Amino acid sequence: MSHSTWQKSSYCGEGDSCIHVRSTATAVHLTESSDPTDSILTLTPTTFGALLTALKANTHPAPAHVTFTPANDADAPVRVHGPGVHGPVVTTDRQKWDAFVLGVKAGEFDHFVDA
Repeated sequence: MSHSTWQKSSYCGEGDSCIHVRSTATAVHLTESSDPTDSILTLTPTTFGALLTALKANTHPAPAHVTFTPANDADAPVRVHGPGVHGPVVTTDRQKWDAFVLGVKAGEFDHFVDA
């Protein structure tokens, strides 16, 4: 199923920058509207679905990877990257990531992986 417009979590404030998601017939794309690198992470629907499942279960999200650098700092940047070590990395902050996760837990992005 293809969703050509970017969607952000309803937990993001109106007009706020946030993680945005959209899909094509074969991929799901993530970006952060305020990321100065304009990176777009492209995942398969299966990989995106695994990320959603992991976030809903509060487990470490794999195969898509999320890193908090440094890990114990609440103000640390959050970096989201796909499987492997090469390719785009979407960078956001903890507040925007938490808003995205709340949207995930509310099922706001499930339609990106539903057949």
